[in-house]
Parts: sequence; structure tokens; C-alpha cells
Amino acid sequence: MAAEALTRVRRAFVARLSAVLRLDDPPWRVALALAIGVFLSCTPFYGLQTVLSLAVATIFRLNKAVTVTGTWLNLPWFAPVVYGFALRIGAFVMPDLHGADIAELAELVRTASTLSASDMFDLLRSLSLALLIGTAAVGTLAGGLTYVAALVLLRRRKASRMRHI
Repeated sequence: MAAEALTRVRRAFVARLSAVLRLDDPPWRVALALAIGVFLSCTPFYGLQTVLSLAVATIFRLNKAVTVTGTWLNLPWFAPVVYGFALRIGAFVMPDLHGADIAELAELVRTASTLSASDMFDLLRSLSLALLIGTAAVGTLAGGLTYVAALVLLRRRKASRMRHI
């Protein structure tokens, strides 16, 4: 059952990526749209990332489908790793959170089922600035790497298609 689900996800991903590779936009625009989507997928605005990607693509006149595809590359099972890494970076950048981030996060995980909504909100609020800074850093890195990789791949693909014409 799990293998079938994984196969379906893989096929959908390959189909979406193949559609991106066949776009007529210049490679730099496709790579930029994909990179912006990846950047937005790393933001802490979970649940609003697709809406944000559509808004940014509309404002900057980027391909909406490619931007959303970039946003969807950060799959839900990657989120704990991305956000955990982002929290570590945010705590490193903000010296007054050193040590507190691990203790507060451990407290949140340990007592999540017994915390009231206001207690959980207080804990998350104390971590939110570190998370915002960290996700901006992680998103910038991931988006930059995506841009370079996509640009190289798309240019190679375009050059290969030109040789066959």
C-alpha cells in the first residue's frame, strides 16, 4: 500500500517536472519562478504558501504553475527537517535565543498534549522570530540552489532540443 502511494507521488512529480521542462518561457524565467516557489515553501506560513506563491507570481508576472510547483516541492514530511534546521539558524543569528530554543522546543514537544492553546501560543511566539529569520535563510539557500540547478537543466534541455531540429 505504501509502495503504491510512493509510486503515485513519484509519477505525479515526474509528470509535473516534465511539464515544466516543456514550457516556452525563457529558461531563466522558468528557473526564477521555480526558485521563488521553493523559497516560499520554506516560509513558516504553512497552509498559505500556495496562495502566497500565486500572489507573488501574479505580481511579478511569473508562470503561476511553475511557482506553485516550486512551492509544492517542500513536501509535508520534509517540513519538520526544514523548520528544525531553520530554528537552529534563527537561534544562531539571534544570540539572546541561544539555548532557549532547544529547551522551549523540547518543552513544546514533551507537553504538547497537555498545553492549553494560550500556553502553546506563548511558546510558539517566543520561537517565531527565530523561525522567521531561519526560514528566510533556508529559503534563500534552497531557492538559490534551485535556480542554478533548474537553469542549468533547462538550458541543457533547450540546447538538446535545438540540436534535434
